[in-house]
Amino acid sequence: MATNIGIMDSAYFVGRSEILTWINSTLQLSLSKVEEACSGAVHCQLMDAAHPGIVPMHKVNFDAKNEYEMIQNYKVLQDVFNKLKITKHIEVSKLVKGRPLDNLEFMQWMKRYCDSVNAGAHNYNPLERREVCKGGREGGKKSAQSQASTKASSAPKSHSSHPTRRNEVPSANAAASQAAKRPSSSGGPAYDEKITELKLSIDSLEKERDFYFAKLRDIEILCQTPEIERLPVVAAIQKILYDAGNDGTAMAEAQAMISSDHYEDAAGLSPIAEVSDERSASENQKRKNIVNPEFDAAGITTPRQRLSDISNVHCSESPLV
Repeated sequence: MATNIGIMDSAYFVGRSEILTWINSTLQLSLSKVEEACSGAVHCQLMDAAHPGIVPMHKVNFDAKNEYEMIQNYKVLQDVFNKLKITKHIEVSKLVKGRPLDNLEFMQWMKRYCDSVNAGAHNYNPLERREVCKGGREGGKKSAQSQASTKASSAPKSHSSHPTRRNEVPSANAAASQAAKRPSSSGGPAYDEKITELKLSIDSLEKERDFYFAKLRDIEILCQTPEIERLPVVAAIQKILYDAGNDGTAMAEAQAMISSDHYEDAAGLSPIAEVSDERSASENQKRKNIVNPEFDAAGITTPRQRLSDISNVHCSESPLV
């Protein structure tokens, strides 16, 4: 079974029209966009079609409009995955937003899985199984009405009566204006494909925006840490983060803040160096005085002279002399 499929698998190259045709034919629905299945009810019934009876359809809500109602459907789907030991991760937070790309990728995986199982697809009655669901009967009626309308529109109109001459042939100018207003039938699918490409491009840009916003938010939280919030480099980073302009002045001001702080640090260190030099000079002078205790000043006797005088005195006063 295709529980885990690589991103380069052929399943992810299936087109939207093929996906919609598969959903509508399997479940007898009338979806026009893949993101209309974002409520999760369609996914639950697709799993019920692949494994009949395994999904508690009475818990599925086809009338889910709010996110909390859609989440309940995805909880049912997750329980089914757990029963079948399917390890596919369901990104509920992205699917309930109705983004085209996320819903398309998950539905492509669903088609690949159901095609690999291929059980109960021919004897499955989707309308009967949907009757026990909340909003399932209304969805069945709408799908039946849409199928009847498509059949009626495809049938040729052979019972048209002949109108009166007065309303039958419009004027040439009116016919030309109406033909100009009508879009060409050949341009319809091309426009739809272009719109789909634009939606996918927008969705990709939103993902990239959310990614970089999360990074900037992490930097902002880090700058608010009490241990570093008063540092000049942090203030410079916040200056860039909170700048609303796009003229590049914030970058220049941030660089000026960092350079001025570096200059103040360098200036604050010079008095300390001078004081240390003065202290070292005074200490050297003291050492010189201790090493050379003799003085050459006039009128002052040296320690050696004092010692000789004392010895002379002792010699003169000795009784042995």
